[in-house]
Amino acid sequence: MSVVLYGTKFCPFCVAARLVLSTKGVHFQDISVDNNRELRAEIAHRSGRSTVPQIWIGEQHIGGYTDLQKLALTGDLDQLLNANPTEPECSSSIR
Repeated sequence: MSVVLYGTKFCPFCVAARLVLSTKGVHFQDISVDNNRELRAEIAHRSGRSTVPQIWIGEQHIGGYTDLQKLALTGDLDQLLNANPTEPECSSSIR
């Protein structure tokens, strides 16, 4: 499972979303859209929203911080995370 958060460094909602994910022990990719208008426009197009943060779990768009917080409070976030198990990491050994 991949969890991706697109946000800015100092946005209070982005900081709060990072805290929710970190507190749950979720490893997530934190992609900054600071000073990157093209990426921000792409994320706005994909999500249908122009605000940050925008969060995806796997291919499912979760929304922003308030959406993430609602999922966390109802227990639905845990269900989503467990429904999308982490894929095993690729490893190779040379013998």
